[in-house]
Amino acid sequence: MILAGDVGGTKTLLALYDASGGTLREKIYPSAEFGSLAEILRRFLGEGPSGALEAACFAVAGPVVDGRSRPTNLPWELDEAELASVLAARVRLVNDLEGAGYGVLALGPEESVVLQAGVQRQGNMAVIAAGTGLGEAILVRTGAGYHVVASEGGHADFGPRTELETALLGYLRQEYGRVSYERLLSGPGLQNIYRFLRDSGFATEPEWLRDRLAAEDPSAAISEVGLAGGHPLCAQALDLFVSVYGAEAGNLALKAFALGGVYVAGGIAPKILPKLEDSTFIAAFVDKGRLADLMRSLPVRVVLNPRVALLGAATVARELTARERG
Repeated sequence: MILAGDVGGTKTLLALYDASGGTLREKIYPSAEFGSLAEILRRFLGEGPSGALEAACFAVAGPVVDGRSRPTNLPWELDEAELASVLAARVRLVNDLEGAGYGVLALGPEESVVLQAGVQRQGNMAVIAAGTGLGEAILVRTGAGYHVVASEGGHADFGPRTELETALLGYLRQEYGRVSYERLLSGPGLQNIYRFLRDSGFATEPEWLRDRLAAEDPSAAISEVGLAGGHPLCAQALDLFVSVYGAEAGNLALKAFALGGVYVAGGIAPKILPKLEDSTFIAAFVDKGRLADLMRSLPVRVVLNPRVALLGAATVARELTARERG
């Protein structure tokens, strides 16, 4: 058997697979309710039948260096050697977008939606994913297939493209000092954009909206109201979010020279798909001056499968078992 996990700031998803790739058991745990990944693993393995593990891989929302990771939005420290001791199996930690990169290679055609058809070519690909944070990865085309390169590109400096975005940068600098793309392209980032528009006088926040944002997940509420055109603050916040998202996806495509295409993953994209499918995202994506024609030729797809990082982690775990047997 192999064990795969997707470890995020909001939730941790674990799954056991048999030798043929069939799912034996799968469960989601709220990450913040546990003091460590090891604690979740002991709970998971104790809640149902399990046999001897051959290998495990965990896709972690944070940088992985020398087999160790401190997730960006969790007070945990993960160590491959410690987890291997807990599981009595070979363990590998990968960045969550590295996991997603391997996961997109296993997606069926029905598990993604085309935003821009582009030209079908062999070449590098890229994955960008906004959720609790912002992740980015590059899939480098090799003679044997693809090698996935993790990055922390979501923490690169935000570069405004318009006067409105410049004002947004100034607003957020007052609070954060340095402003990364993740300060905008994430669940908390959408709230940041909304607060900027509200505080800058774009429109008045009505009492019903204020109450709803206080009672619910604010980013989910802003998205829902914005998609429905229920209030100009939410609609404009979502529009600005999607425009910045498209621009940064384009930046990543240029850096990766992603002739093979760009995948937009993460928890937010499927929830705002109607907005991604209008012209806002792609207009910002292709707006790269002299390279606009190249950008129009790159395929862009939205990943619908929320378990894409888990699929990738399972792929890596299977590779570990193959090496052991080889």
